[in-house]
Amino acid sequence: MHNKYILEHAQDHGISEDELYSIYKIFFSTVVSESRLRIINFLRSGKKNVSEIIKELNMNQANVSHDLARLKRCGFVLVEANKQYRYYKLNEKTIKPIMNLIDKHMAEYCVHIFRASKEIKNEK
Repeated sequence: MHNKYILEHAQDHGISEDELYSIYKIFFSTVVSESRLRIINFLRSGKKNVSEIIKELNMNQANVSHDLARLKRCGFVLVEANKQYRYYKLNEKTIKPIMNLIDKHMAEYCVHIFRASKEIKNEK
């Protein structure tokens, strides 16, 4: 059962209900990348240009540019042009609240799983 909102928007674009899972896959595959998650979390503190992202996250320019393009295309980040620089910022309307909700969910349901798996590795 899908939400009425997504069904209406999908139908407006000629997408069937069965095809919606492909759209979910686009969303979730965007956040499955550790480098994109690192960029998302870094942008939670405010807008940054590519040089700041590269320096802070110790990533190469090509990967950052590729990841930002994907994040922008999927609406995770927005771009502001300011003279010679382009600044990237987290989509405050949708992604920032989602990330806050994910943090709460992980704290309640996922941290203990990670901790247990880490303890098992340490026992070996």
